[in-house]
Amino acid sequence: MLPLTSQGRYLLLTEGLLRYKESQHFTGGVDMEELVIDTQNGVRTLTLNRPERLNALNDPLRSEIERALTEASADDDVRVVVITGKGRAFCTGLDLADLDKRSASGISRHGRLDDLGWVGRQALGIVHCDKPVIAAINGVAAGAGFALALACDLRFMSDRARVTAGYIRRGLNPDAGMSYFLPRLVGLTRAAEMIFTGRDVYPDEAQRIGMVNDVFPDEEFHERVMEFARQLASGPPIAQTLSKRLLVQSLETDLVTLLKQEYSSITFCFGTQDVKEGIEAFLEKRNPEFRGE
Repeated sequence: MLPLTSQGRYLLLTEGLLRYKESQHFTGGVDMEELVIDTQNGVRTLTLNRPERLNALNDPLRSEIERALTEASADDDVRVVVITGKGRAFCTGLDLADLDKRSASGISRHGRLDDLGWVGRQALGIVHCDKPVIAAINGVAAGAGFALALACDLRFMSDRARVTAGYIRRGLNPDAGMSYFLPRLVGLTRAAEMIFTGRDVYPDEAQRIGMVNDVFPDEEFHERVMEFARQLASGPPIAQTLSKRLLVQSLETDLVTLLKQEYSSITFCFGTQDVKEGIEAFLEKRNPEFRGE
């Protein structure tokens, strides 16, 4: 059997996602138990909705985030995903009360043999989502909640927010991909200091060290993030998906391999209607209308 071309792989993936979408009950405007889902202008917002627990992660919320990311990745009506929290917190990590319940009820054999855990699936769900994922850090983000933001492609922070690794304060090492993402954003030395001390990091420092893309005043935070997300959603979906895949691969791929992947991807892009539209819009001095075709 001949190896699949890049275009062949893409078509197989597209067909698979379409079959998946048709087999699911997608909930683009319907709330789950602990997650509020809203889709407007190509932007799907996932709002963690446990404000009374500072949006700490319990079993339902964790599984709903995982499911929502899978659905968003497969939904052509979604071009950008925004993750944020309701109330004064983004996400404070694992709900310790939920942990106590799990300990009391025991862990299944399947759970004991799971070498990724929900924290691993959370990180991979964001990385493998074919849409740009934005973390809108509206308030405190701690532990696995901080790691949730780090796994996203872009991060924006309210000027009243703060983040902390926090694990060390509870006698724990980091998880949810923090020891992978944080050093790649701020460098190994600075990441080590933040993890070993568990200290709070405030917006000015977070922006200065490259942890977040921008900081917005709290009173206009939501609209500023959504303005950026809408702008991103007006871009070419196929090129954005391929660009995200290249960025993810760049963390672990040698130069020659990545050059070949770039060339294969851009060759595919040149065959799309979006490129034709982009060129025509440039010549006609107007904004392009990309359809993902």
